[in-house]
Amino acid sequence: QVQLVEFGGGLVQPGGSLRLSCEASGIIFSIYAMGWYRQAPGNQRELVAAIGSGGSTNYADSVKGRFTISRDNAKNTVYLQMNSLKPEDTAVYYCAANRLMVTMKNANLMDYWGKGTLVTVSS
Repeated sequence: QVQLVEFGGGLVQPGGSLRLSCEASGIIFSIYAMGWYRQAPGNQRELVAAIGSGGSTNYADSVKGRFTISRDNAKNTVYLQMNSLKPEDTAVYYCAANRLMVTMKNANLMDYWGKGTLVTVSS
């Protein structure tokens, strides 16, 4: 049974930082591209950051220079370090796994999803 479980969400003030983690089980983690999506109320789910099995990364323009995605294959875990957080970063953040990095931007093509963790940026 495949599981992706997110940790690390919460309430943070504007300008603050959070680190999300996603622990995977039931898959050969090292061969999957992994990504973080987010969905704010009334909005579509959007890709925030992705990392390929070989370590290549891409980011949404809105988070470049502020967010960093990384992975630890020994721990079957992908991370999202979020700095300089803004109120518009408020959303539910979802971990996703897909065999192909090239299709990470298409939410409909993800193989597996986590249940999400809420990030609220507010003073």
